[in-house]
Amino acid sequence: MKNRELAQLLHEMSILLEVEGKDRFKPRAYARAARAVSSLGEDIESIAARGELTDIPGVGKSIAKKIEEYLRTGRIEKLEALREKIPVKVAELEAIPGVGPKTIKTLYESLGVTDLDSLEAAIREGRLKGLRGIGTKTIEQISEGIALVRAGMSRVLLSDALALAESLVEHIRSQVPVKRIDIAGSVRRRKETIGDIDILVCADDGEAVAGALMNSPETADVLVHGDTKTSVRLRGGTQVDLRLLAEESYGAGLQYFTGSKDHNVHLRSIAMRKGLRLNEYGLFDKDRMVAGREEQDIYSTLGLQFIPPELREDRGEIEAAQKNELPILISPNDIKGDLHVHTNQSDGANTLEEMVTAAEVLGHEYLCISDHSKSLTIAGGLDEGGLLRQMDRIDELNASGRWRVRILKGIEVDILPSGELDLDDSVLSQLDVVVASVHSHLKDDRATMTERVVTALGNRHVDILGHPTGRMLLRRPRIEIDLERVFEAARENQVIMELNSHPVRLDLNDANLRLAKEMGLLIAINTDSHRTQELENLRFGVAQARRGWLTAEDVINTRSVDDLLRMMS
Repeated sequence: MKNRELAQLLHEMSILLEVEGKDRFKPRAYARAARAVSSLGEDIESIAARGELTDIPGVGKSIAKKIEEYLRTGRIEKLEALREKIPVKVAELEAIPGVGPKTIKTLYESLGVTDLDSLEAAIREGRLKGLRGIGTKTIEQISEGIALVRAGMSRVLLSDALALAESLVEHIRSQVPVKRIDIAGSVRRRKETIGDIDILVCADDGEAVAGALMNSPETADVLVHGDTKTSVRLRGGTQVDLRLLAEESYGAGLQYFTGSKDHNVHLRSIAMRKGLRLNEYGLFDKDRMVAGREEQDIYSTLGLQFIPPELREDRGEIEAAQKNELPILISPNDIKGDLHVHTNQSDGANTLEEMVTAAEVLGHEYLCISDHSKSLTIAGGLDEGGLLRQMDRIDELNASGRWRVRILKGIEVDILPSGELDLDDSVLSQLDVVVASVHSHLKDDRATMTERVVTALGNRHVDILGHPTGRMLLRRPRIEIDLERVFEAARENQVIMELNSHPVRLDLNDANLRLAKEMGLLIAINTDSHRTQELENLRFGVAQARRGWLTAEDVINTRSVDDLLRMMS
């Protein structure tokens, strides 16, 4: 948890230093250090204890001292001084798509904008007009971005909420003996974004459990403290509700507090039709409890298959469970490889060899290296010559016998505004996997974007459409596109749809996945990793796939490497 906090603070310092404008090198240094800390695979407190902070790329003596200061005192004096001098709410403004350090600096220096409220007032009063680098279209985009930020201000990404919840569960376990403890609510259902965190506990000493949460290093404020419920607000603003349950009612409570509300209402209606009463304490026949200790018993007593938490949205899962027709959902163990990862040959942080080694540790059978193509200059994309050299290197590494993992040759090729691909067909034809993606002109209208993507899918070398809607959760809305028409074109051309597992994307969403499945399309669950640690994000993609009712048969990378390549040929 300290890694994420420190990365955020170092990033904030980089922005405030940019606004201050005294030294053009320091902002870059702090930004680089923030990226390095956020990508660490080890707790920074352990690194600091060994005196090895300066071994982290981008962390020099000065920044190391500030990290030590924070670990020791919980604050960084330099940052506090900057906040007092420049009272800009960096996280609020930077969350607006397209608003970066230079725009924040311009808005603050020219208009005194410090937060969303003051920026909205400046737009409303027409004061952004005429500012250097900010035209009418930019003002419109900023206005749309503010609405997006406001809609998501009370929510966090699933990945962040799950990390917080798991950390709190481990903290409670380390402090107090518990009989049972579970994460419930929308985190357990693996929704893409989370409003709050629910934790359920059965323990002999409920007061000690509540005390462990209230005294957690993550807790900022105690909101409610009672006999059965304690609510706190964490330092990042997320609310956590802890509920103490009796052992005989634990399963009923777990079912009830997992939700969703619509799912629970439907279950209660079934109970009523059977002359039963269902609530968080159990399933009752008049005053006699007939189920409640175990969650599975609630469903079986109501005549239903057990419904996995990811499906509990009242979207047909109860009707399927009544008929014993729920699918056997895909699990993480079904995935045999990852078909979309980047290396430092484009905008990745790790070498090809490092990515393959990390994939082997995770037990992958294959890994497709798919760096960006040349038109994405900001990512250092590969041209034809660079890609051919990378392909030769992959042949060498496969022949070396160093890994059990089979390295596949791929590319994430840009779909240009015309619908053409960014690399020559003669090179694309030599690859194992071609992922085609849109990265530019994201504001194209629906008809233009749809035609652009459909044209690209007609290229015989395209195997997978990458992150099909282009959305970034809590940051950027999806592109305007007719997905049903895109899916039809993909079916005609035997193109696979990507489920991008990056927690900011999770693209396609659950409803899109169900439509793709119904239309007979195959899905590739990929991580789009840009560093070794991100390979583990497959679990978020699998969770999203489960929410979309996908089985192992619906996913291409559950196949062996030979079967996969045969299906793509």
